[in-house]
Amino acid sequence: MKLQTAIVGLPNVGKSTLFNALTETQGAEAANYPFCTIEPNVGIVSVPDPKLEILKDINKSVKVVPAALEFVDVAGLIKGASTGEGLGNQFLASIRQCDAVVHVVRCFEDEDVVHVDGSIDPVRDAELINLELALADLSQVEKRLERVRKDRNASPVEKSALEKVAAVLLKDQPARNVVLDEEEENAIKSLGLLTAKKMVYAANVGDADLANGNEMVDRLRETAEKEGAKLVVVSAQVEAELVELSVGDRTDFLESLGVKLEDTGLRKLVREAYDILGLQTYYTSGPTETRAWTIRKGWTAPKAAGVIHNDFERGFIRAETVSYDDLVACGSEIEAKNKGKLRSEGKDYIVQEGDVILFRFNV
Repeated sequence: MKLQTAIVGLPNVGKSTLFNALTETQGAEAANYPFCTIEPNVGIVSVPDPKLEILKDINKSVKVVPAALEFVDVAGLIKGASTGEGLGNQFLASIRQCDAVVHVVRCFEDEDVVHVDGSIDPVRDAELINLELALADLSQVEKRLERVRKDRNASPVEKSALEKVAAVLLKDQPARNVVLDEEEENAIKSLGLLTAKKMVYAANVGDADLANGNEMVDRLRETAEKEGAKLVVVSAQVEAELVELSVGDRTDFLESLGVKLEDTGLRKLVREAYDILGLQTYYTSGPTETRAWTIRKGWTAPKAAGVIHNDFERGFIRAETVSYDDLVACGSEIEAKNKGKLRSEGKDYIVQEGDVILFRFNV
C-alpha cells in the first residue's frame, strides 16, 4: 500500500532537516536560504513498533520487518504560492499527490537562521500556509464548478459536493471540515484538494524546549485545537544529531534533555501520520520473520490478506487469528490455542489493530 505524507511549511523552518532525520539520510539539502529544495525528496520511514521485537522473541523469528510510510519533502511555500509565486504551482502539485500533510512550523529563536518575514510568529506562519492551500483549493473548485454548471449532463452529485466545499472554503475553513457522503467524496476525489487532506502540526523547537515546549508552541497548539488538528513537538536539529549517535549515546543525550528515546518527537510524528491516514497494523509471525502489515481501518480479512499477495485474497479460506495481547499473555500460539484464544475467522471478519494472523487459502 503506497501512501505518502507531504512535509510542508515556510522556507527555513526545518522541513529538510526533519526529513533527513526521518529517513536517516542527507538526501534533502538543508540550507539557510529559501528554495534550497526544489524537486521533492521522497523517503521511506519505518513505523516505530515495540510489538515486533516481542513477537520475534515469542516465535524465535530470524528477522523483523516493520510497517513503513513514505514522506515527501516539499520545498518551502511562500505568500502567493496559490498563484504561482516562488514556484508555487510546482510545489502545490507535489502536495496534491500526497495523502496527508505534516505542517512544520518554526517555534524557536535563532539569529543565525533567517526567517522569510523577518520575525518569528508560529500562528501567523501557520495561517499563511493554510491560506495559500485554501486559496489554491478555492480556485480549483470554482473553475470546476463553473464548467459543471454549464454542462447539462454534469453529475448533480459532483455539483452538490463542489458547492458544499466552496461554501466552507469561503468561510476560511479547510475542505476537510465539509461533511460529504461517500458518493460525493468519490465525485471530487480526483481534484486532490489540499485542505481536504488530514494534517498534523510539527512544532519545531530548540533543544532546550524539547521536553516542555514554549510559549510559541502553546499558541500554535491553540490554533491546532481550533482546527481539530493534532500537534507534535519536535526538534529537527536534535533529531538530526541523534542520527549520528549510537543507540546508547542517543538515550543518554535525550535523557539530558528530559526526553525518553521511545517518546521522541520524531517517533510521535510518524505514529500520528500513520493514524491520520486511517491506517492500522496486523502481524504475521513465524520462525522466518515477524512482519507488520499496513491496512486501512475497517478492512475485512480477505482484503487484508491481499496486501501480502493477490492469491491470498482470491483464494481466501479463513484467518487463524489471535490478538497481540492474548498471544503475549499465553506465551505461544500453541498455548493460545489451548486456552481458546486462537480464533478461526471468515471472510466477513473486520481485522483489528494488533491481530496476529495466519491466512489459509487455496488457488
